[in-house]
Amino acid sequence: MVKIFNFFIKHKSIAYKIFLIFLSSFIIVYLFPREGKFKYEFQKGKVWQYATYFAPFDFSILKSDKELNDDKQNILESFNPYYRIDNTIKTKVFEDYNTKTIEYFSDLKNEKLYDSLFLYGKSILEDIYNYGVISSNELKPDINQIFLIDDNIEIPISIEQLFDPASLFSYLSKKIKLNPYISYKESFNDLFFDLIVPNVFYDEKFNLEAQKSLLDQISLSRGVIRKGELIIAQGEVVDDEQINILNSLRMEFLTREVDSSSSNSIVFGYSILMFLIFFLLIMFLNKYRLDIYNDNRKLTFIFFNILLMVVLSTIILKYNPKFIYAVPICITPLVIKVFFDTRLALFIHLIIVLSIGFIVPNSFEFIFLQMIAGIIATQSITQFYRRANIFIAVSQILLVYFLAYFSFSVIQEGNFKGLELIVVGLFILNGLFILFVLPLIYIYEKAFGLVSDVSLLELTDTNSSLLKELSDKAPGTFHHSLQVANLAEAAANEINANTLLIRVGALYHDIGKLKHPNYYTENLSGNKSVHEDLSPINSAKLIIDHVEDGVIIAKKNNLPERVIDFIKTHHGTSLVYYFYKKNEELKNDDYLKEDFQYPGPKPFSKETAILMMADSVEAASKSLKNPSAEQLEEFVNKIVSDKMNENQFDSSDITLKEIEIVKNILFKKLVNIYQLRIEYPE
Repeated sequence: MVKIFNFFIKHKSIAYKIFLIFLSSFIIVYLFPREGKFKYEFQKGKVWQYATYFAPFDFSILKSDKELNDDKQNILESFNPYYRIDNTIKTKVFEDYNTKTIEYFSDLKNEKLYDSLFLYGKSILEDIYNYGVISSNELKPDINQIFLIDDNIEIPISIEQLFDPASLFSYLSKKIKLNPYISYKESFNDLFFDLIVPNVFYDEKFNLEAQKSLLDQISLSRGVIRKGELIIAQGEVVDDEQINILNSLRMEFLTREVDSSSSNSIVFGYSILMFLIFFLLIMFLNKYRLDIYNDNRKLTFIFFNILLMVVLSTIILKYNPKFIYAVPICITPLVIKVFFDTRLALFIHLIIVLSIGFIVPNSFEFIFLQMIAGIIATQSITQFYRRANIFIAVSQILLVYFLAYFSFSVIQEGNFKGLELIVVGLFILNGLFILFVLPLIYIYEKAFGLVSDVSLLELTDTNSSLLKELSDKAPGTFHHSLQVANLAEAAANEINANTLLIRVGALYHDIGKLKHPNYYTENLSGNKSVHEDLSPINSAKLIIDHVEDGVIIAKKNNLPERVIDFIKTHHGTSLVYYFYKKNEELKNDDYLKEDFQYPGPKPFSKETAILMMADSVEAASKSLKNPSAEQLEEFVNKIVSDKMNENQFDSSDITLKEIEIVKNILFKKLVNIYQLRIEYPE
């Protein structure tokens, strides 16, 4: 145990990577579903390519969305609404009738006639309020039968048994026309229209609860498939009914309770898969991005982004699988590209998509769609500091989503009926979430100490304290850096490399010369060179040291790692050729070749490779005196070819074609620099 502990203490970096792998795997597997996964993929209209399939157990055939919607529609159409009687209103109306009647028949002297009219009017009022009075606003269209709630008793009646304003007027006219009361028609009309008010009202809350109760009773299934029953034969084309049965079986697999043994096996399987995925990530970084592999901060940042997206997707899937299309999965490769490079961004995106693909329905469709969108996302943006590029990228991602979804729907359904507007809406929501990449980048910069294009843009200011110091103490080096920046930026633009990053890298690549500016010929103005009194091997050491000095100065001034990479790699592992040859001329055998060699590393990106070429060409061009175009072309070809022969570009992702383009740009720029002016007469 002590030995294991001491091993981890001694190898802290390896121990931390192991910890990240196990922690990430544990979190993801913990959130993954414990249910079994239906292992077959199928599409409507496609041939069943697996063996003849029989039902592994009894299960219910679930109704399709259309069938469920039809059932709901039928229930709602046949639903008889509920109305509630307010008996307090009826009581108040009769009380008012007892007191107000005498006002409308005050001219009657015959008490017996008054009593007769009073009783007759009361009988009419009782007929009207037998079931009740309803206002026109409370009437629902196309309703014949209703339930009337009177003291918590449901009374089924026809809507025609209630009085509304129109039927009330007709009824009163008919009743009062009867002799001997026709002469009192106007008085009765005035009285009733003064007294009668609606006492039947639509109970919206009760109706909603009643509708919900009925809808909840809808059966989700429409039959049963018994164990061993044939579902589909090999080579058979999958039709609508079989699609429904297979989907029902898949849902049964997902919801079916499993025993502890099966659950543990599922967890074990997921654990192995996730461990393999993260192990592949570590291997990739060790092979192609050693700088990230050796930096636990960057490694943590990458694992955090993977975890964030996988965990978010898993939670959304548990809530509603359809909402997975609203998860902004493409935001992660955009973030990774901002801080690192396209290749790593695509690899991280692949890992995320594969991880989610274990548990998402229609995994092939999901993986295909997300991979295309991720490729578009990483290829569409080169300059993040231009905000318009973000909107363009989001538009392209959405277009890919729409086209892919449209294609899959047409293939599966054979028509356009399978298109769902809700899915289109989820894609749009996805695009809106991706727009938050800019504030997210800012948060990551502060939290993990990384750098984005916006920060790089700030570093291009030549009035910054560090560049101003370089200009004052080493003006020749400063001028050289500006020239290299112009050359490298022009070349980078032609091969779609990061022009902003390479410009910043070029401006700061030689800041190590600040420590001893007089060691370098570009900063001498007629003074004696210190190298005249030194041996070639000592001179070479002084020159080589400017790389290490530059890294120290850069870190002291909090320059980003991406910029420091240019300082480390701009000479790669090449020789300080001048002093190496001078040492050979002196026939000094007491040396190693490594004494005249820069420590490296070699350039590991397009940008650092371009800077090496631009720096070498610009520095060497100072020795040329009125060269011709042919000489310049030969000169550039030789410089770049020497670097290629030294295998300086082997670790970078630059192609031979791109190198040729860079050579051509450097040649054209040098032609412009060395263009002879016309000599004017005195």
